[in-house]
Parts: sequence; C-alpha cells; structure tokens
Amino acid sequence: MFDYTVETEKNMDEAIKDLEASLKEEKFGVLWTFDIKEKLQEKGLEFEKEFKVLEVCNPLEAQKVLNENEMAGYFLPCKIVVYEKNGKTNIGMPKPTSLISMLNDDKMEQFAKDIEDRLIVCINKSV
Repeated sequence: MFDYTVETEKNMDEAIKDLEASLKEEKFGVLWTFDIKEKLQEKGLEFEKEFKVLEVCNPLEAQKVLNENEMAGYFLPCKIVVYEKNGKTNIGMPKPTSLISMLNDDKMEQFAKDIEDRLIVCINKSV
C-alpha cells in the first residue's frame, strides 16, 4: 500500500491537536498546516470537505538523510493529511518507504522505514 490511513471518532480539531502532541514526543514539528477547503473556497471554487495537510519535519532526521542523499529532499517534509469522509475523521500519510523506494538506495530505505514507523506510532496515538 502507498499509504497508511486510520479512522477516528475524534473531530478534525481534536485529531490534529492530539497528532501535534504525539509528533512533538517524537521530535517532529508541524512546519505549517495547509487548509485545502479554505484555499479552494478563497479561489472561488466549491469544496465542502474538510481536508488539511500537515507538513511535518524532524530537523535532525532531515539533516541525516540530506547528507546521505540530497535526492531525498524531493520527499521532504513529510505530509500527514487529516480529512473528513463519510462523517468520520481520517488521518493518513504516504508511506515514506513507498516514496523513497524510487531512489533505489538501501540506506535511504532504512532511514525511511525508521521515520515511517515513528510517524505511524504518532498517528495511532492520536486516534
């Protein structure tokens, strides 16, 4: 699977708040949150679904991967999406291992696996 996605009973704000807290425990920060609904409506487009993209980064890990292979920068920062679907809140991400596999670099795949495992823990804690 390209992604890791879970469903929660929490509303969007609660899910994001808890996600931010669990990310902080793993030394990840949210660089910014992109509210797609707001941006599309700002441009005059109809879009009623709540859909937010959190760009997250752990500076130490980013430094490690970029020192090893600058092409990894194409996949940074990591994205976690929080959105509503069928009355439920979903939290998900593209798996870092899926993305980094395009580099055909075993060392990078190990880095990506570690980051992926840590991000999955963060997502699961926020459910």
